[in-house]
Amino acid sequence: MDAEQLMRLAIDKVREGLAAGQSPFGCAVALGDRVLAVEHNLVRLTTDITAHAEINALRSACRAARDIHLEGAIVAATCEPCPMCMSALHWARVDAVYFGATIADATSAGFNELSIPAADIIRLGGSTVKRSARRFSTSGRPEMRRGHTRQRNC
Repeated sequence: MDAEQLMRLAIDKVREGLAAGQSPFGCAVALGDRVLAVEHNLVRLTTDITAHAEINALRSACRAARDIHLEGAIVAATCEPCPMCMSALHWARVDAVYFGATIADATSAGFNELSIPAADIIRLGGSTVKRSARRFSTSGRPEMRRGHTRQRNC
């Protein structure tokens, strides 16, 4: 599965999450042609501040793979992973992460972000994860709406 197809799955999952009252963040993980997980943010529903889309997708993907390491996997996230999520993606040993919106985009939309780009986490941590070989257009992606400043997930 290529990154663009995977991103479409993540975007579809965002729409499902928005319909359920969650914030506009989704993530999909694939290993070869096998989709391991497609998840959205569940922070509000679970009252778990760590229930970001990427964390939820990693949990599901690791269960599906029956392994904590996802070497060879690619990840598509609708927003640039926050420091927590980027660290988890590194620890899961995914190969590449593709994203649509940036952390700066999420911040300007009113989300309470740490302004540390994924590239900095990768560089400072010496990670081998390839970050966004190409940045996806955000056209067609549900718009991030203001008013979710307490619901942060990127």
